[in-house]
Amino acid sequence: MTKDKVLSYLGLAARARKVQSGEFSTEKSVKSGKAALVIVAADASDNTKKKFTNMCTFYKVPMYIYGTKETLGASIGRELRASLALEDTGFCNAIKKQIDSERM
Repeated sequence: MTKDKVLSYLGLAARARKVQSGEFSTEKSVKSGKAALVIVAADASDNTKKKFTNMCTFYKVPMYIYGTKETLGASIGRELRASLALEDTGFCNAIKKQIDSERM
């Protein structure tokens, strides 16, 4: 149930055009300072996870490993997506709160 909530928030953010998806768009969003949160799929390659972990650490953007490529893509109405960048602090805070409450 809680995963559905995070994916629902992602869907709403996508409809509000506050999500960048795909490796290049996510990277561009982080480097331009627009990204408020990055989500990387748990089944993404180790190289992709390492790349975004290092990039998000350097640019001080919170990053979570969450869901699968299939669920992340489906939540925003696209095909498989290994990475997403949220560009809205409201959605970012709601999703962080939800993911953190799941992990406790």
